[in-house]
Amino acid sequence: MPYCAEFLWVAMAHLLAVASPGPDFAIVLRQSIVHGRKVAIWTSLGIGTGILVHIGYSLLGIGVLLAQSETWFLILKYVGASYLAWIGLNALRSKPLPEHSPGLGGSPLGGPAVPGTRSAFVTGFVVNVFNPKAALFFIALFVTVISPTTPRWIQAGYGIWMALATATWFTCVSLFFTKERVRRAFLRAGHWFDRIMGVLLIALAARLALASLHQPVAD
Repeated sequence: MPYCAEFLWVAMAHLLAVASPGPDFAIVLRQSIVHGRKVAIWTSLGIGTGILVHIGYSLLGIGVLLAQSETWFLILKYVGASYLAWIGLNALRSKPLPEHSPGLGGSPLGGPAVPGTRSAFVTGFVVNVFNPKAALFFIALFVTVISPTTPRWIQAGYGIWMALATATWFTCVSLFFTKERVRRAFLRAGHWFDRIMGVLLIALAARLALASLHQPVAD
């Protein structure tokens, strides 16, 4: 299939990004510990749905990019690769988290009433949609990894896959972190995992930047 290689790069870049701890991970962690499995899973589904918003404006952005010159396209491509490298460098600086981490906004864990499924879903959706890391990542992905000649319906298919993969990933995270023993072990070793992700993201950014030097932009 002609787009298998591109899909594999998209899948790998997305996997590295979604596995790197950030606001989405933090809210799922908090929901798992404070409110339990059901709330955490609905929050995960909300996060996955939020991905579709990023995909939507990224697809529209591709149309804008195609209307620009090759120079602007290459500039944006380098900016995207630089952003991936920046994520990787931040991950390399990851430090061990305290065993009892505070929730979002610095509020202590525990105490609040259990939200309903709708509230949990909306929470995950809003956190993802307004997550600048997610927004910049998807813009970078559609500029640096996905070819402008790839049909829109295939690009949309990539997006649907990433939304489903995101929801699945955070559902798995929810299942793991509702077990206190697993939570404690991950927090002690999580910074090493994040550093490995950082190395891989930097390597991906380097490949994309070098590829830009040798591949002309399609008309």
